[in-house]
Amino acid sequence: MDAAAPSAAAIADAAAVLEAGGVVAFPTETFYGLGVAALDPAAVRHLFALKGRPESRPILVLVDEPARIERFAVLTTPARELIVRHWPGALTLVLPARQELPTELTAGTATIGVRQPGHAVARALAAALGGPVTAPSANLTGEAPPTTAAEVLRVFDGRIDLVLDGGRTPGGLPSTVLDLTVDPPRVLRAGAVRIE
Repeated sequence: MDAAAPSAAAIADAAAVLEAGGVVAFPTETFYGLGVAALDPAAVRHLFALKGRPESRPILVLVDEPARIERFAVLTTPARELIVRHWPGALTLVLPARQELPTELTAGTATIGVRQPGHAVARALAAALGGPVTAPSANLTGEAPPTTAAEVLRVFDGRIDLVLDGGRTPGGLPSTVLDLTVDPPRVLRAGAVRIE
């Protein structure tokens, strides 16, 4: 983490907020994201309402390490190969969701998008929670995603519980989203990682 990164105590506080069902904004390698504990259906419903996001659009999740994925999704051999090559980084893999995963998170698709972020703060937050964290951009649906904590607060001040200020994020292309539940795999969103 760089000099502007939140302290370990701040990250622990943020994880406690997530465990209690709260919402935390945090930096990723592109924009600021909005995190809730991904396995908490009520928190996920609150996140959809907060963003004004259609419930038909699933939300991707972040993990601190690939070993955590098998708790909520099925890791295939192609997924493992891509993880070795591209994680941590801006490649989101769409995998078959396990039945225990809240339908609020998957939007009823029976799939889940997951990635290990390249940003140390995002990884540390998922590690402190000990489970997956949601990571849609910290903006109202249809608005520009924020690159600073101040931009997050302009929209969500008083509406979210905590912001981990990691300084300005670089913006740029979002993560590439690759659906591995179909054969051949299909790019759902072209982004920062080029997949041949």
